[in-house]
Amino acid sequence: MLILLLLGFTPVLMLLTLALALYLTVIELRQMERRPHFLWWSWWLLLVFMTHFVGYLILRVYAFVQHRRAAAA
Repeated sequence: MLILLLLGFTPVLMLLTLALALYLTVIELRQMERRPHFLWWSWWLLLVFMTHFVGYLILRVYAFVQHRRAAAA
């Protein structure tokens, strides 16, 4: 994503999917049981911004593991 921004040409579809990934990241962070600190929010949003949907999938796995640990405790 960053390479496309540096080149100056970004397809509209890619910008829309990035906006969707960032939106889903915010929803996922808001639904966590323990609300993360703003630095965690910043870290996750930057990760998703730089890696696009791969970063969002990593967040989903992280949230799933946290939810499972909380259920086991």
